[in-house]
Amino acid sequence: QVQLVESGGDLVQPGGSLRLFCSASGSISSIYAMGWYRQAPGKQRELVARVTNGGTTNYVDSVKGRFTISSISRDNAKNTAYLQMNSLKPEDTAVYYCNARTLDWGIELDYWGQGTQVTVSS
Repeated sequence: QVQLVESGGDLVQPGGSLRLFCSASGSISSIYAMGWYRQAPGKQRELVARVTNGGTTNYVDSVKGRFTISSISRDNAKNTAYLQMNSLKPEDTAVYYCNARTLDWGIELDYWGQGTQVTVSS
């Protein structure tokens, strides 16, 4: 089991910046990737950014060049993920969820945080 706790969501004006934090605890040695998803009202949850243990990152096209994901590893396992969000736009408004993906005995599982609200508005 992995527990995730997020923080950092807030109300910010367009063009502003925020940094989201996600701390993982529990069976972190089985985590091989951490990421951030978001869900806006009336829309499906979408992947925003992900980073693997090997350092590979991927981003949804709409945030490339504005958002940066990073992580801190302990004992070769990721336990903290950050999402630096710059040049925020109103369309970035959503609940942001931290995700940890684990692999144990060939079984892949996803764990989720409780979500943190990001609102971009003047």
